[in-house]
Amino acid sequence: MSTPTQVNRSAELYERACKVLPGGVSRNTVLRDPYPAYASHGEGCRIVDIEGVSRIDFANNMASLIHGHADPDIVAAVSEQLKKGSAFTMATEVEVQYAEHLCSRNTGFEKLRFVNSGTEAIMVSLKASRAFTGKAKIAKAEGSYHGGYDYAEVSQAPNPETWGELDQPNSVPLAHGTPRSALDDVIVIPYNDIDRSVAILEKHKNDLACVLLDLMPHRVGLNPANTDFALAIRKWTQENGVLLVLDEVITFRCGHGGLQSRFGITPDLTAMGKMIGGGFPIGALAGRSDVMEVLNPKAKKVLFPHSGTFSANPITLTAGLVAMEKFDDIAVDRLNALAHRAMEGINVTIRETGINACVTGDGSMFRVHMKAHPPHNFREAYMSPDEGAKIKFMLDHLFDSGFVMINTCSATMSTPMTEQDIDALVDAIKAGFEKIVAAG
Repeated sequence: MSTPTQVNRSAELYERACKVLPGGVSRNTVLRDPYPAYASHGEGCRIVDIEGVSRIDFANNMASLIHGHADPDIVAAVSEQLKKGSAFTMATEVEVQYAEHLCSRNTGFEKLRFVNSGTEAIMVSLKASRAFTGKAKIAKAEGSYHGGYDYAEVSQAPNPETWGELDQPNSVPLAHGTPRSALDDVIVIPYNDIDRSVAILEKHKNDLACVLLDLMPHRVGLNPANTDFALAIRKWTQENGVLLVLDEVITFRCGHGGLQSRFGITPDLTAMGKMIGGGFPIGALAGRSDVMEVLNPKAKKVLFPHSGTFSANPITLTAGLVAMEKFDDIAVDRLNALAHRAMEGINVTIRETGINACVTGDGSMFRVHMKAHPPHNFREAYMSPDEGAKIKFMLDHLFDSGFVMINTCSATMSTPMTEQDIDALVDAIKAGFEKIVAAG
């Protein structure tokens, strides 16, 4: 970590920000106590703040930067496109090229539509499911994060006082003022629990448009779903005329065709975002031709009119196409191996320090928990005040040691990273564990 050249510029900026932005920020994930750090620039796997401090970036803008910062190939391609224009009320060739590339990565991607964010990809997927089935309700797993849509965010953050019985989890609002009608149209199932989930789904099978599922949900512990659970949900949806929507906004980085290819599951729709934008805002949904047909504006009966001013803009798609062409099988395997190296190293430090901790993850992501055993559902992943305090300590320790993490103490890999970067992080985590153990 380099030595700061300036002091408290971030504090000064935050004071100004609080006068014009609620809480001083436009996204809560950048907040830190007593004020957020402000970025100056990034290069490769490093980010430099305005104080001049350089850190290895394992947050990668919440898992969206698969090639780190200022990738030369992406910069060159986008710069060339920017000279030609940033957006048009016309279609562009790169839209066709990029759709062809993404569809080539997964045989289940028969048709695709671009949108502007992961949240929008989920929203459009749910609305397309309703348009296709003519049904209103959706089912989702307790604790799973699926963006900022009213229906998708139900029971995103319940607590022991609100989540209800495991046999029938409550539909808990996230935002104050969420309509009761939205809560009534969302059926909540317990993650990784086949019997309870199927029993709940059976009660609502005549009203369900889709089941929305993440195969490794971050908020549920970033632990891959039990294969039997995932296959059981797929089987149930197929037998009952309910669509399966997989949220691969984060997990598409885990394999060339997404995490679903590792499970052998072909959903009806897949929502994507984050890293497929090459560092720019993007979302996409892909899936069965007949389901995607509800979005066809030239159909005899248009079931779901949809558009977006910046959807499929050539800047984002140029960056995304370059990024994904570079993220081939070799790059996927290398990045996954780096994450595996980190998880193995962390497990060694857990044993050596004797701390009550564990690490979960798959593909090119992992998460550190201050729990003795890996959680398999949201209630097991829920942090006690003591666990939360230890995670905050670890995040601050790692930040001060030169590492940026996602605020759950999660990490994502980027292609500029080396084994030395991984080993440095593991060493810093071990030092943090030792401090926690020493403090009792």
